Amino acid sequence: MVFPGGNQTPNPAPARVLLYSLKFLGWLLAHTPEFVLRALAAGLGDVVFTGLRRRRRLVLSNLHHAFPDQPATWHRRIGRESCRRMIETGLLSLATPFLGAARLRRIISPAPALQAVFAEHRTRPQATLFCAPHIAYWEAQTSMPLVLPDPFPEFGVIYRPLDNPAADAFVKHSRERFGMKLLSRREGFAAALNILRRGGCVGVLFDQNAGLQGALTTLFGRVCSTTELPGLMAEKFNARVYGIFPRRLGFWRIELDACAIAHERSGAAVTLALNRWLETLLAADENLCSSWLWAHDRWRNQDMPARRLRLEARRNLLAEDLSLRGLASLPHRTRIWIRMPNWLGDVILALPLLRALRSSRPDAGITLVAPAAFVALLERWRIADHVHPLPPRGPGYFAHFRRLRSHYVDVWVLFTNSPRGDAEAWLSGARQRFGILRRGRIRPLLSHHYPAPAGFDETKHHQIELWEDFLRHFGLTGSLNLEPMDPPAPVRSGIGLICGSENNPEKRWPVEHWRKLIDAFPEEQFILFGTSRDAPITAAVASGFDPIRVQDLAGRTDLAEFAAGLRPLRLLVTNDTGGMHLANALGVPLLALFGPTNPVRTGPVFRAPARILQPPGCPPTGGRPLGELAPPLVAAAMREAFDAEPIHRP
Repeated sequence: MVFPGGNQTPNPAPARVLLYSLKFLGWLLAHTPEFVLRALAAGLGDVVFTGLRRRRRLVLSNLHHAFPDQPATWHRRIGRESCRRMIETGLLSLATPFLGAARLRRIISPAPALQAVFAEHRTRPQATLFCAPHIAYWEAQTSMPLVLPDPFPEFGVIYRPLDNPAADAFVKHSRERFGMKLLSRREGFAAALNILRRGGCVGVLFDQNAGLQGALTTLFGRVCSTTELPGLMAEKFNARVYGIFPRRLGFWRIELDACAIAHERSGAAVTLALNRWLETLLAADENLCSSWLWAHDRWRNQDMPARRLRLEARRNLLAEDLSLRGLASLPHRTRIWIRMPNWLGDVILALPLLRALRSSRPDAGITLVAPAAFVALLERWRIADHVHPLPPRGPGYFAHFRRLRSHYVDVWVLFTNSPRGDAEAWLSGARQRFGILRRGRIRPLLSHHYPAPAGFDETKHHQIELWEDFLRHFGLTGSLNLEPMDPPAPVRSGIGLICGSENNPEKRWPVEHWRKLIDAFPEEQFILFGTSRDAPITAAVASGFDPIRVQDLAGRTDLAEFAAGLRPLRLLVTNDTGGMHLANALGVPLLALFGPTNPVRTGPVFRAPARILQPPGCPPTGGRPLGELAPPLVAAAMREAFDAEPIHRP
């Protein structure tokens, strides 16, 4: 309905229909035999767990992250029961306004520990906080005045009001009928503080998904954002703090229990102690673990795409949390899988970004998905927690990635740009899949993409710049670490030559030029490196030379042995190859020969001695035949390198 002045107000008819529907459904549930309700809750819970695929995956992912050592059968059993109890809770919430006091006393009973807490409060009144986790039947605490001896203290419960005012008023009235006060989160905080000031009790639901307004903490080793409200109130009023929770004894049979929370007298200490208490409670009691609402995403606040690759909140209590737990660093519980490039040079160029990611998201368990040939090298550098080799190409290739669903990957970052890589990520079940979208391309299997800027000329920028912008788009912070991956070799000797180039013959310096370069240094020892495909080239280069002075290792080393052979070199002269980038990452001094290719885009990036040589007249971005680079120019550059780098001989 539109009123004068253009203001609009919602039609109250739908609100009334909703209210009457809730009342009718609640009345019906309150008068339905329990055996029917039990079957209904089990059936609907199973529908949630088995029929709602995204919800089922969230339940199992949460359990897998929290209890990674438990078998999958245990995760499924606990997850299914948790969904059933979530439905039980909803049915009881709807029926409670229509249940009499006698029946509620049959449903709800106080545990001895809870009775002792209130007995102490009657003897020594003091501001008291009751903090409830998201365990099934949490609303049962509003019936405590009904099941505990008089006199019952002044007690207010902070709750989230419904958007429908009529429905909210109905729910509030029904929950308050036994003496509790429901205090709206929107305007009831002042009333809660006054109750504590008078030595009364306040109940609050403590949450691990408080968004940017919460404090960074951990729950089951996983970073979350925990509400600080209980801690702030406890510190302000020196309040006693209890965890309160319903223990399910059977269908609609609940025992309310409580436990004192040991903590130091500070808000932060209370916040951290509550999470530790909840972990202990759920880990030690399978019944309570089944009652926690695993279908709620308690860690979701740290997965916003624009902030995914960093940790951010209003307050950060992670250092205090780790100290109290006796840990030196955060457990790596956020599962980030990274699809590495297929070429060695590109893999090496991605390493500074992986270092930055480790710093930006220190809670990440990083898994690199890479060609099998690179696994040993990446594992030796310990740049990630795990390295997952790509399977062999064949009929079972994509089935391999579908089986990765059992790893419950949180986010998949792709340095590749191919449909195959996108399909790998999608099949894994990772909810977030990040990649670069270039103009004229479509990547429908990504969940989120970084659009390459329209004015970004990739020929005038290094490849690593676009990758850095890509990761910063998704939250990466901090600067890139371009220091070599290994410490300097204690002794350097020998000159290495990489004469081949697997993926582009135009990048190869002619064989005759290599031979003239060797002739120019008759006193030096040379080692020729390459793959088995480079062996004919290196054999032609080495032909006729003393094999002691010119050693040909092409095709005789794997990647790890290749790296070990490069590391102690005094100097490496190389075509534009993956080996050039590997040597640069190892800190080996090098001369890189570029002709048709673009060193601005693909040159070495690590802070180690490196010089680019191009043919005379070649533009900085490349474009001239490499054969135009004469051997005397390279020999002169070698002598300059020797003068700059002292000779270290064994």
